[in-house]
Amino acid sequence: MTPAIDMHAVHKRYVLDHVAVHALRGIDLAVAPGEFIAITGPSGSGKSTLMNVIGCLDQPDSGEFRLDGEDVMGLDADALAHLRNRKLGFVFQGFNLLPRTSALENVEAPLVYSGVERSERHQRARALLERLGLGDRTHHLPTQLSGGQQQRVAIARALINRPSLILADEPTGNLDTATSQEILDVLSALNRDEGVTIVLITHEPDIAARATRQLTLCDGVLTA
Repeated sequence: MTPAIDMHAVHKRYVLDHVAVHALRGIDLAVAPGEFIAITGPSGSGKSTLMNVIGCLDQPDSGEFRLDGEDVMGLDADALAHLRNRKLGFVFQGFNLLPRTSALENVEAPLVYSGVERSERHQRARALLERLGLGDRTHHLPTQLSGGQQQRVAIARALINRPSLILADEPTGNLDTATSQEILDVLSALNRDEGVTIVLITHEPDIAARATRQLTLCDGVLTA
């Protein structure tokens, strides 16, 4: 079976204020299709860098990286954008919803860039919102939604292009405990019932415990 994520000896360095920062130090990571993994670690451990590399928002300096069997190394910006659009869905701590746009239009947005016709956009976005319990909130603005509802809209938007992999970066960071568990229930159901591969970045052990496999990143080194 082709891994959803296959990394070998991945390194990433930055130069900040003339100081070299070795953010990732020889990362080896294999994630099978349908896995739900959590990556934890202290601030500055390299979690965001690893998420950016997996999400094709940044490229490693060296090593090997295949996403769903596709060699990512050396792709140009346009090819990376196309790969993200086809295979990845992102859920962030800050929701990142368009503030003056309805829930339905927020979910539809990736389909606009994909050239999908308006009637199909409406149909697919509405179906996702209904599936996530927001069928009566389709025309509400983000300011008219609770934090948990906004994150459900963000999850629907992440799913709209039918990605094989969801990257969730601290998705419960702005939510209370009860709402956090509701969002994790949604992610777990997507993984369990639909086989969506999920990579969750978090610094909270109780959140990481909801994944089926946990890894720790410290000083750019990944351990089980």
